[in-house]
Amino acid sequence: MKAVSVESTAIDRIDRKILAVLQEDGRITNTELAARVSLSPTATAERFKRLVREGYILRFSAELNPGKLGLGLLVFVEVKLDRTTPDIFDAFGQAVARAGEVLECHMVAGGFDYLIKARVRDMAAYRAFLSDTVLALPGVRETHTYAVMEDIKDTHVLPISR
Repeated sequence: MKAVSVESTAIDRIDRKILAVLQEDGRITNTELAARVSLSPTATAERFKRLVREGYILRFSAELNPGKLGLGLLVFVEVKLDRTTPDIFDAFGQAVARAGEVLECHMVAGGFDYLIKARVRDMAAYRAFLSDTVLALPGVRETHTYAVMEDIKDTHVLPISR
């Protein structure tokens, strides 16, 4: 599993503004970005390159509409393992990384070991996903599923203080 690095160099108010604008619109042109952060296009481009190089910006992608793609059911699955040993953790992590329906998987502290976030077509597809994928993952002893009835807030935007 990949941990998020908290080690970083200091960034200033303008870097934070650049990051905030890019989270809202990753397709913004450098010229438009420069105007929004009150810098020259050259200075903005240099800061952008540095933010990518230093790992503040991990990747760019398009946010897709799951309903239009036939993936209307969002589920969260609590997973308890039968053993919590390094070899089981590794095998579980490798197997879950190959499961296309899984959007996120987090090892957590508390009453269960992992929390999986997955998207599937409908409840029938979820049943197949549960039996064919989740229960087949290495070390799985028990699961609890929560089907999402309504999205109240769904964002990837991080709170960046300017």
